[in-house]
Amino acid sequence: MKKPSAEAVPRALYEDRTLLRMLGMRRTLFVEPLDLVPVVQSAASRAVAVRERARLVKFLTEAGIAKDPGRWLRKVEKAAMAALSARESATAGELAAAVPELGKKLVLGRGKKYEAEVSISSRVLLLLAADGHVVRGQPRGSWISTQYRWSTAERWLGAAITHVPVEEARASLLRSWLGAFGPGTLTDLKWWTGWSAGEVRKALTSVDPVEVELDGGGVGLVLSDDLARVRPTKPWIALLPSLDATTMGWKDRDWYLGPHGPELFDRMGNAGPTIWCDGRVVGGWAQRRDGEIAYRLVEDIGRAATAVVGAAAEAVGKLVGDIRYTPRFPTPLERELRG
Repeated sequence: MKKPSAEAVPRALYEDRTLLRMLGMRRTLFVEPLDLVPVVQSAASRAVAVRERARLVKFLTEAGIAKDPGRWLRKVEKAAMAALSARESATAGELAAAVPELGKKLVLGRGKKYEAEVSISSRVLLLLAADGHVVRGQPRGSWISTQYRWSTAERWLGAAITHVPVEEARASLLRSWLGAFGPGTLTDLKWWTGWSAGEVRKALTSVDPVEVELDGGGVGLVLSDDLARVRPTKPWIALLPSLDATTMGWKDRDWYLGPHGPELFDRMGNAGPTIWCDGRVVGGWAQRRDGEIAYRLVEDIGRAATAVVGAAAEAVGKLVGDIRYTPRFPTPLERELRG
C-alpha cells in the first residue's frame, strides 16, 4: 500500500474477502489474492497437506489415540466438516464441543525444551486448511490474536477452490515469483517454493526464463518479457516487519543483507524487523513494552537518510497504535532493542 493502513488489511481479508490467508510454500502462512489461491493450493498447499497428514497420523500412533489412526482421523475430519458446514463459522473450541474427538490432547516434542501440549482440533483444522477445505476467518480480538473463527472454503469464498493441474500451477507460481522477485537463482526458487531441484527445473521448462549475469557474478533467471532496463529510483527508506515477503524473498541474500544476517535473522532463518535504504538492509527495529519503536543502524547511511529513518519509526509507532505484540521469532538485535 502506498499509504499503510491497519484497517485496510482486515477489511480486505474479512469484509471484501479479496485476500485469503492460507498455508503455502514451505508450510508458511501466506496472504494471497484470490486469483492466486487455486495456484498456491495446487502448487504448494496440497503437498503440505500430505506431509501434515503423515505427521498427525504418527503423533496419533505414538499417543495411542486409536488402533487405526488413519481411519480414525478420516472419521474425525468428516465429522468436523459436517459440524462446520452446519454453521456460518466456528472456533476450534466450538467445534470440539460438537465433535468430542477434537478435544483430545497431543504432547509434541516430549522431553524437549520445546515440549508442548496441543489440541487435536488445531492439528485437524490445519490439515483441513492445507487440503483447501476450510479457511481461517476473523481472529477473536485484535489483529495479533492467534485464535480464529473458521469457515468452509465454499461458504467463505462462495465456491470451492478451483482445481488447477499441479504442473500448470507450479509454472504459474514461478512466473509470479520471477515477475516480483526476479532475477533469481535456482537456489532461490528451490528454497522459496520448498520443492526439490528437479521439480523446480521441470516447472521452469514451461516458463522458459532467460538467463542473465548477476552483479558480483553468477547466473540469474528473469522472465523473457522482463528484460527492459530498470529506471533509477528516488532514494527511499522502509521499515519492514518480521518475516516480510521482501526480506524472505531470496535464499542468496548477501547482495541486500551483507554481513548482518546473524543479527537480523534467528537461527532458523526467520527474518526479524529490518530497516531498508535504497534496496539494502541497513538496520533493525523493535517495539518496546511502552510502545516505542526503537531502532539501530548497522551501516552509516548519512545524516539525511538517518533522519528519514527516525520519521519512519515514528510513523510505524502511530500505525501500530496501542497494540503490543510479542515476536514469535525474536532475533539477537530485536532482543537487545526491546530491553
